[in-house]
Amino acid sequence: MSGKNILFLSLLLFIPVSLAAKFLEWGDLIVFITAGLAILPLAAWMGTATEEIAVVVGPTLGGLLNATFGNATELIIALIALNAGLVDVVKASITGSIIGNLLLVMGLSMLLGGLRYKEQTFQSIVARVNASSMNLAVIAILLPTAMNYTSIGISEKTLQNLSLAVAVVLILVYALTLLFSMKTHAYLYDVGVAETEEIHTKPNIWLWSGVLLVCTLLVALESEMLVDTLEVATSKLGLTSLFTGVILVPIIGNAAEHATAVTVAMKDKMDLSLSVAVGSSMQIALFVAPVLVIAGWALGKPMDLDFKPFELVAVAVSVLIANSISSDGKSNWLEGTLLLAAYTVLGFAFYFHPVISGIG
Repeated sequence: MSGKNILFLSLLLFIPVSLAAKFLEWGDLIVFITAGLAILPLAAWMGTATEEIAVVVGPTLGGLLNATFGNATELIIALIALNAGLVDVVKASITGSIIGNLLLVMGLSMLLGGLRYKEQTFQSIVARVNASSMNLAVIAILLPTAMNYTSIGISEKTLQNLSLAVAVVLILVYALTLLFSMKTHAYLYDVGVAETEEIHTKPNIWLWSGVLLVCTLLVALESEMLVDTLEVATSKLGLTSLFTGVILVPIIGNAAEHATAVTVAMKDKMDLSLSVAVGSSMQIALFVAPVLVIAGWALGKPMDLDFKPFELVAVAVSVLIANSISSDGKSNWLEGTLLLAAYTVLGFAFYFHPVISGIG
């Protein structure tokens, strides 16, 4: 058993600990920390279950399943936060997931992979397609923000309607990217698929479906405890909810994917590593964010794509540097370091950013 699996199995102990902290009233800070730690292994098991089921149902349906459940943990946390009325935290977590995958995960993958191999290669065509998709995501959140800051007396309803229209377009684009990667141009992605781990016996679909269901329910439970204690716990830690939403929450939700991307990069499988890192950012931008806009409309909790200018700048900068580094289809340890440096600078900026109305 690998060290990563041992760690995630050990972290399962925080599920009963977090529940005890909740019902025995050990304090919001303890509940927040233990619930966050409990989500880490649950997210990992959800990912494993999804992959095992994908082996049984075949590449097309399996690819769709992976695309749907790839960011299920972040979506669950965001939906619970949205239902609690923490719209600014939800937007911050979207920002954090995008920049975290593009800078932190891709940076760690290129750095650690580059220290072991002098230069690593990946499909430059796929990188360019991904770059175009991320550019569209930046445009999608730029326009509502630009409209809000260049118009006088624009109503929330107008921004909401614009965001709903943009959300529908983004979901359609996401569906087309799935068609592109799984059907019409699947050969471009065969490298990543072929490099998944060794062939094994056909998994028990009912067992893994049960695991997926149980983990999803537990993630929902732990996420509710995390969100309920977020404001009090972060204030005790001296952090704003903006920093927590942008930095801490995405790391909790993405930890399993982060570990996978870095591990395969160290095995010189950069195609697979980047498909995890960049693919996750694309899913957040083109699927999760639009779904949250539509969910907010359905729940009566208005959620639009009008991000704070500071968050928009962070996303745009992240997409710009990630696209410029990955466009040539090659990577090395220095490029990984540059991405990590950009993430660190943004992290400091969010940490020192003053409290904004509605956040923190």
